[in-house]
Amino acid sequence: MKRFAFLIFLIVTTGAKAAETVGYTVDAGQVRQHWDGWGVSLCWWAGQCGKWDDEKIDEIIEWLVSPDGLNYSHFRYNIGGGDDPENRHCTLHHMGKGKGLRAEMEGFKDFSGDQYHWERDAAQCKIMLKIREKRPDAVFEAFSNSCPYYMTWSGCVGGNADGSKDNLKPEFYEEFAHYLVDVCKHYKDVYGIEFKTLEPFNESATSYWYQGGSQEGCHFDYQSQITFLRVLAPILKQSGLSTIISASDETSVAHSVQAFEAYRDAGVLPLVGQWNTHTYEADNSLRTRLHQMTQQAGIPLWMSETGSGGRGIAGNLKLAQRLMDDVRCLQPEAWFDWQYMEEHGDQWCTIRGNFQGQTYKKVKNYYVRQQCSRFIKRGYDILATECPQTLAAVSACRDTLVLVLLNHEAKSAHNIAFDNCTISRIDNCKAYRTSANENMAEIGDGISLEGNTLSIALPAQSITTLVLPMSPGK
Repeated sequence: MKRFAFLIFLIVTTGAKAAETVGYTVDAGQVRQHWDGWGVSLCWWAGQCGKWDDEKIDEIIEWLVSPDGLNYSHFRYNIGGGDDPENRHCTLHHMGKGKGLRAEMEGFKDFSGDQYHWERDAAQCKIMLKIREKRPDAVFEAFSNSCPYYMTWSGCVGGNADGSKDNLKPEFYEEFAHYLVDVCKHYKDVYGIEFKTLEPFNESATSYWYQGGSQEGCHFDYQSQITFLRVLAPILKQSGLSTIISASDETSVAHSVQAFEAYRDAGVLPLVGQWNTHTYEADNSLRTRLHQMTQQAGIPLWMSETGSGGRGIAGNLKLAQRLMDDVRCLQPEAWFDWQYMEEHGDQWCTIRGNFQGQTYKKVKNYYVRQQCSRFIKRGYDILATECPQTLAAVSACRDTLVLVLLNHEAKSAHNIAFDNCTISRIDNCKAYRTSANENMAEIGDGISLEGNTLSIALPAQSITTLVLPMSPGK
């Protein structure tokens, strides 16, 4: 295999004056990680959109999974715990005060010893089946925010009365483990969907989850997580499923590092087949540290949930920078949005819709995300880049190089020049840009090729993707 490299000259300009020129190298021989795909959680939007008319479901799923859409291939199915139907320990629709009634998840049992009510959660199931139909290579994970209410100390799936304390009673560890595995077995036996991973925790080290809260949540301290894994692992193994355990889905990379160290010291890392982390709070030193820890342990890594507030394209590009930091420093195999559709705003979603009215449209964030997800495809390799505002990836057969270039500055335009160091030509370069006034627009203006140097302008507050078909043999 021939190696090829590009030297990137970043020229930052304000007005007409060049302020700075810096050189960076992108080398196809310096692979950081193999890319398995982009994804999103199914809760809570799927529980609403799964009730829509079929033709509308078809369209929003097409936008989500098609190669010309978001090109997402990884999806996280939420196993609902289910609140007390008689509301004996929390008020009716208490989740409506925060995350909205969409956060009310159905459980498959109403009490210990109850039969499974598999007809429940039909909407999320319908979306999952539609995804598999349109994307046969889809990868699914099952995850839990809370055990059913009757297993908890508080009697409420929002959390313990004290959010810093566990809510699953120890005497229900085994029953909860069976509950999770039984749901996984049901989807395999009835629908032929075998979850790649099962995640029993969600941001469990935090004190976010409390009785009467705005969504399902359950605190587990690290020792409780370790104890529960020792219960869950043999039950999952005896099920005959090929599903493996993922953990621990902490909200911050700092918590994730702490959980990893606790698991390692307790000797339970062999029970975990994949490490999941969220990056709501993260810095690049901690991202790098967690990557090194999982790599040394030989455990695959996912960035399984994130999102961010803000306003307009500035907020969208801020999250794009977090995405780049995650991919470059954390080096996960897959990267996940939290929500696909929201009813309000344009930051925590890529589609804004009305769940009752069945109306929907793409927002700017859709196109910002597309700049990465449409072109950095499953099976590509992520390459090392020195510039924190760039991502680089190369196809498996080394015939396509993808460069994603971010300029989130509000006032300064950038120019970038690519100097082809080891091959003689660049064929049929294509460039796409999303800015305040453009949505994944194919661009020709501002690109020039002189000898082996390709130059492109990056307007203020924009994200640009270059797709470079390579001729490494020339």
